[in-house]
Amino acid sequence: MNPWILLSVALPSVAGILLLAVSFGEYIRGSEKAFTRGVQVYTAAALALSASVSLYTAWQGEKECSLFEWLDGILVYFRIDALGRLMVTAVSIAWLLIGFYSLAYMGHEGKETRYFGFYLLLYGILTGLSFSGNLVTMYFFYELMTLVSMPLVLHSGSREAVMAALKYLFYSMCGAYCGLFGMVFLYRYCHTLDFTAGGALNLAAVQGHEGILLTAVFVMILGFGAKAGMLPLHSWLPAAHPVAPSPASALLSGTIVKFGALAVIRTVYYVVGPGFLRGTWVQYVWMVLALLTVFMGSLLAYREPVLKKRLAYSTVSQVSYILFGISLLVPDAVEGALLHMVVHAFVKCGLFLTAGVFIYRFGYTRVDRLGGLGRKMPVTLWCYTVFALALTGIPPTGGFVSKWYLAEGALQSGIPVFSWLGPVVLLVSALLTAGYLFPVTIKGFFPGEEKDPGNGAKEEPSPLMLIPLMVLAALALLLGIMPNPLIRYISQITLEVFS
Repeated sequence: MNPWILLSVALPSVAGILLLAVSFGEYIRGSEKAFTRGVQVYTAAALALSASVSLYTAWQGEKECSLFEWLDGILVYFRIDALGRLMVTAVSIAWLLIGFYSLAYMGHEGKETRYFGFYLLLYGILTGLSFSGNLVTMYFFYELMTLVSMPLVLHSGSREAVMAALKYLFYSMCGAYCGLFGMVFLYRYCHTLDFTAGGALNLAAVQGHEGILLTAVFVMILGFGAKAGMLPLHSWLPAAHPVAPSPASALLSGTIVKFGALAVIRTVYYVVGPGFLRGTWVQYVWMVLALLTVFMGSLLAYREPVLKKRLAYSTVSQVSYILFGISLLVPDAVEGALLHMVVHAFVKCGLFLTAGVFIYRFGYTRVDRLGGLGRKMPVTLWCYTVFALALTGIPPTGGFVSKWYLAEGALQSGIPVFSWLGPVVLLVSALLTAGYLFPVTIKGFFPGEEKDPGNGAKEEPSPLMLIPLMVLAALALLLGIMPNPLIRYISQITLEVFS
């Protein structure tokens, strides 16, 4: 047993539960206190220590840790592999930056103790989800992820927030039950539910039952795709993001939706095996749904005037880039999908945090109110511009590299129609992305006759909010200027699953 794995999951979880206990006690007494200096220091220390322990644990080597035996022969256990290590690293960096940003921002929203309680608890759950050693363990933490992230959506307590949170819960639970339905069949037709690079399908048992197994796998893809915002279970995203606090929106869009894609990758590449799906109706329907989501999300984002809702529709589109890359079942496309998971995590976190700055400083939520902000907060708007360049896929940003690999993978797949249709849809989506992101930059730096907001003085946010934006912008550039270390690491993952 490796105690570091347990500690990386338990430390933020216990720290979060203690904060929730404090918040609940204040609620019972009917006098919720302000976020005191002591609680703030405790939260900052818990954030830093939890991220440090998780990163140390992830990179100390291949380790396992068994928890208990659920059914005869099925363990609930953790195992660190290359894919889990990649997820924990990306999530830890984003989580730490969003956390310190939240220390300054959440005074604007209130109820900080409760927020950070769920925030820390959720980080422990996502660490456990990343380190899961089989489908059963992953499913357990996948359900917990939904239950613990829902309070972040309904944080304000408004009717709109409650309805959005219920919608998020309903869609996520329906998707998770679809995953559970498929797991019943995989248990019968696989040698093991443990994550095995290349799959663990029992071909002898499957013979003559291919149809039912393909249906079960498709239901799982559709179910886990709900968390990733894939059609037809996507509408929770534009409902939840505008009502949640901006840091919570960054969590949902930058990290949590990626775990829907991770669940699909684990199912297809580590349990079923890509060879079983290649050339089947499941692959073709999956590719159609992914490309429809890419185009539809970009088009709806282009037409949306509210910035956070525009970014939510953008997430619907961009995460389906990842799903499309996975659905091609070829190495280059999967490399592009994993690259885009990392790049999009940092970029979309940065975009939502930038939207939070606009709300925090001026209360602006609509794009047409953002004229002249370049004179008020030039550093913030330059960070936003870097994020816009990366999400559009313009060099020298990381988004260009990931989309290059996705397009190359599609072209090299040789799949009729989709080998050229995929790059075409990605290009059209990129043009729409530029169309809905760059007006903020243009109006911000070149407002024309519009008056600047405020009295003309510089109004950059506090360092706790500005530094995370600058770090995320630097990462978006660094992944485009020096992508080779990440590419080499991801190529090891694809080499394992396709060998």
